[in-house]
Amino acid sequence: MSYGTSDIDLFRHAASYVDRILKGEKPADLPVQQPTKFELVINLKTAKSLGLAVPPTLLARADEVIE
Repeated sequence: MSYGTSDIDLFRHAASYVDRILKGEKPADLPVQQPTKFELVINLKTAKSLGLAVPPTLLARADEVIE
């Protein structure tokens, strides 16, 4: 199971920073931003091999389930 930031969302924010820098803004003047989107990924194959039962409510909340 993994809970963390969305890589795609981070790349979008990085692209907007690059765009602003290329337009002439100083990197030191850009605000620091926190990630806004997080993902929950559950690997059922690994959970089963470890003998863990994943509740259906947790599976329903997951953004991605690997079987």
